[in-house]
This record gives sequence, C-alpha cells and structure tokens, in this order.
Amino acid sequence: MSRYFNHTVNVAVQVLPVAQNKDAYAVVDAAIAEIRKSGVKYRVTPFETVMEGMYDELMAVVKKVQEACYEAGSSQVMCYVKIQSNLQHAVTIEDKMEKYDG
Repeated sequence: MSRYFNHTVNVAVQVLPVAQNKDAYAVVDAAIAEIRKSGVKYRVTPFETVMEGMYDELMAVVKKVQEACYEAGSSQVMCYVKIQSNLQHAVTIEDKMEKYDG
C-alpha cells in the first residue's frame, strides 16, 4: 500500500448506465447491491453513493460496481468517481454529515 493512503478515505461513485430495454434504475440498484455485498460502509444519496474504507479496497469495489452494471444488462457505463483523502487523519462520512443528521 502506498504510504499516502494509510488512513480511511471516502470514495463517491455515480454510475450512469446505458441499457436497451432495461430500466436504468434497475441497473443502478444492481450497482448498489454490489456495494452492499462488499461489506464496506456506505451511504446512498440521490446522485451518488459514498463509501468509506481503505483506498485499495474501495477501488476494487468501484470495479465490481461497473461489472455489476454490465451483468445487469448495461451496454455502456459512465462511472464518475470522487475521492477524498487526508495525509493526517481518516476521512469519514460522519465527520461531514453529523451536523445535517440531526
């Protein structure tokens, strides 16, 4: 593991599947199911799903998310990924959301 990724990071993933004769939301549901199956901490939001964990683990989940979209009937997937990391400490979903989760 890189010395730069020794702390928990957040990775947001948004998939925009293209599928003929298939509801795009069903494909997105398959992607979210893959995240759930991975066991990583996550939060679904209206536009993306945010995951929390170690960098390499989350990147492997991103790959599985794309594979799940294809297995669910997608012929093309646009996958947007955002990563937040910090050299000094862990990045957590709670730190960013606690003031809104009242």
